[in-house]
Amino acid sequence: MIRTAKRLDTIQEYYFSKKLREVRGLMAQGKPIINMGIGSPDLAPSQEVLKAIQAAVLENGAHQYQSYQGLPQLRDAIANFYRNKFGVTADPNTEILPLMGSKEGIMHISLAFLNEGDEVLIPNPGYPTYTSVTNLVGAVPKYYDLTADNGWFPDLEALAKQDLSKVKLMWLSYPHMPTGATATKEQFIKMVAFAQEHDILLVNDNPYSFVLNDEPASILSLPNAKKVCLELNSLSKTFNMAGWRVGFVLGSNEHINAILKVKSNMDSGMFYGIQKGAIAALNSSDDWFKELNEVYGKRRELIYKLVDKLGCSYDRNAVGMFVWAKLPAGSVSSEEFIDDILYKKDLFITPGTIFGSNGEGYIRFSLCITEHKIEEAIKRFE
Repeated sequence: MIRTAKRLDTIQEYYFSKKLREVRGLMAQGKPIINMGIGSPDLAPSQEVLKAIQAAVLENGAHQYQSYQGLPQLRDAIANFYRNKFGVTADPNTEILPLMGSKEGIMHISLAFLNEGDEVLIPNPGYPTYTSVTNLVGAVPKYYDLTADNGWFPDLEALAKQDLSKVKLMWLSYPHMPTGATATKEQFIKMVAFAQEHDILLVNDNPYSFVLNDEPASILSLPNAKKVCLELNSLSKTFNMAGWRVGFVLGSNEHINAILKVKSNMDSGMFYGIQKGAIAALNSSDDWFKELNEVYGKRRELIYKLVDKLGCSYDRNAVGMFVWAKLPAGSVSSEEFIDDILYKKDLFITPGTIFGSNGEGYIRFSLCITEHKIEEAIKRFE
C-alpha cells in the first residue's frame, strides 16, 4: 500500500471544498440553494481587460513560456498602481514579483523563510490558508487573538510578553478578512516597530483595500517598512478576476529574491494574455472603482436587512467584500446556526469558526450575489 506523506496529517480538506460538495448535492436534489458563502466575484472584468487578453492571444510568442518575474510592463503597472493608490515607491525590477494569485504567495513566502520548527504568528480569526501552509512546511502555528473589543487588532503588549524567540513570520490582513476591520497608520507603525524589535518578517495580505473602503492603505507606505515587511495583493476582488489567478508581492530586493528562488522552481511563468489583461486592469480609471462600489454598496444594504431578520448585529464601519455578523445572545454554535438555515431555508452562509476559535458566535455573508437573490433570501424569512 502506498502511504500519503505525513504532512497531510497536519491539514484537512479546505472547508469550502468539502461544504460546497454538500451544497451541490442539495442543489442536485432540486433544492433552491442561495449561496452567500464564498467571496468569488460574480461581476465581470472591464471591457478593456477583456479586449486586452483577446488581442494578446494573437500576438507572436504569446503561447510560449514566460518570464518567472512576469512581463516588465506588468511590473511597471504594479509599481504605478502602488505609487498612485498608496504612495508607495517600489522598484519594478527588484521589489515586485507577480504571482499566480496571492494564495500562491503564501506558500512561496513560507517555503522561502520558514524552517521546520519555526513559529508563525497567525490571526484568530483569519484566513485558514495561513495555518494549513504553515503546517505543510513543518512550521508551528502560534495564534494571536483578535477580538471586537480591541477593534480586531492584535494586543501587541500582550504578544510582546510571550516567548517569541522562535517566531520567524507574522501574518496580517488589513483590511481584515473576515471581519472587515481596518488598521490606522498609527497601528501600522506599531506593527512595524513590533516586527523590528522581535526580528519578525511581517506579511500584510491586502486584497480588499478597494472594496467599500474610503481610505485604502498599504503597510509599505511607512518609512523603512520594507526592511521587515512584505505585502501581498491580488486582482481577484478589486477587478473581478478571481479565476485568472493574478497576484503579486512587494518588498525589499533581498526578500523578493528569496521568494523568486522558490517560485522559479515551482512554475514556468504566467500566461502572456493574462498578464496583458492584468496590465489593463491596473490602469483602470477611478470610475471603475466607483461603479464597482456602487454595486457592492447596494448589495450590502440588502444584506444588512437580511442580517436584521436573523437578529444578528454588525459593524457599519467595516469594509471589504463581506458582512461579519454577530449571532444573537444565547444562540447555538455558528455551525449549527448556519446548518439550520441551510436545511430549512436553502441558504448557505459561512460559519465564523472556519476562521478560528474567535469566530465562534459569528457568521459571514458574501456580497458576491445579485440584489435579486438577496431579496429572495430576505423573503424566505418573512
